[in-house]
Amino acid sequence: MTNRPRRLRTSEVVRGMVRETRVSKDSLVYPFFVVEGNGIKEEIETMPGQYRYSIDKLSELFDSLKESGVFKVLIFGVPEHKDEIGSSAWDEDGIVQRAVRYLKKDYPEFYIITDVCMCEYTSHGHCGILCGEYVDNDKTLEVLAKTALSHVKAGADMVAPSDMMDGRIAAIRQVLDENGYVNTPIMSYSVKYASAFYGPFRDAAGSAPSFGDRKSYQMDFHNSREAMIEAELDVMEGADILMVKPGMAYLDILVKLKERFDKPVALYSVSGEYSMIKAAAQAGYIDEMKVVGESAVCMFRAGADILITYYAMEIAELITEGSIG
Repeated sequence: MTNRPRRLRTSEVVRGMVRETRVSKDSLVYPFFVVEGNGIKEEIETMPGQYRYSIDKLSELFDSLKESGVFKVLIFGVPEHKDEIGSSAWDEDGIVQRAVRYLKKDYPEFYIITDVCMCEYTSHGHCGILCGEYVDNDKTLEVLAKTALSHVKAGADMVAPSDMMDGRIAAIRQVLDENGYVNTPIMSYSVKYASAFYGPFRDAAGSAPSFGDRKSYQMDFHNSREAMIEAELDVMEGADILMVKPGMAYLDILVKLKERFDKPVALYSVSGEYSMIKAAAQAGYIDEMKVVGESAVCMFRAGADILITYYAMEIAELITEGSIG
C-alpha cells in the first residue's frame, strides 16, 4: 500500500505536529453569577462545582481563573430587586455595574463581557417589556440599550445581548456610539434557540418565566435557515462577534455560520451540557475530564473561534498538561 494514514499516528510527536484543530486558552470565556449581599459563595444545586458569588467573594474565583490562565469572563447578575420593567438592569448601582467596577479595579488584567438581557431583572422572568402577556419588541430595545450603556460606563470591555429582540444590535450600537463608545464591541447571541438545555441556568439565575415560555422570541430548534437570517441582520446592524447557543447539539448551525460569514463566531456550551457531563461522571458512567476535553475539541473543530463554558478552567488545565491543544 502506498497510502497509509496510520503513518501520521505512530507517535505523540507526529500526531501533535499534524493536528488539524488547535485549542488555546485565549479562546476560552468563563461565565459566572454574581449576587447581592456579602460573604456569599453558594453552590448551585443543579450545577455542581458552580457558585453564586457576592462581590466580596469574587477574589476566590478570580484568583483561580488567573492561576488557570483564563482571563476572559461573562458576567450574569442576580439582583435583589425585580419589577415589571427590570429597572435594576440599568441602575448605575446595580449588581453587574458594581461587580464590573470592582473587577476593573482589582483585576484589571481580565477582559470583562457582560450579558445584556432582562430575564434576571423582571418580576415575570421574560426577556423584555410586556404588553399583556406578549413581549413588546420595540419597547424592549430602549431598555436593552440603556442597560448596555450602563455596563460600558461601569467599565465593561464588551457587551453581549442575549434577548433575541429584533433590532437590538442596531439600538445598542447607536447608543454606544452616541456616547463615545465607538470601540466597544458587541458579541451578539445571534442564534439562540428556545432550548431545554437552559434549565440549570434558570435555577442559577432565578430567571425562569412565571408564565408561558420564550418561543415567541428565541428560535425554533427545527430551523437552520432562519439562523442565517438572524446572523445576517446582526452583521448588518453592527455585531462584531456572532454567537450560537446552545453548543454541542447545534454544531451544524455553527458550521453554517462559519461558511457564510467572515465574523468571529462564539459557541456557548450551556448549563445543561455542563450538568449532564457532571451527572454522568458522578454516576461513574464516563471519565469527566476526557469527555470535557473531547467535547471542547469537537466544538473548536466545528469552527468555534471562542468557547464560552463553565468548564473553562478544566479545559485550560487539559491544555497545560498537553491532553488537548
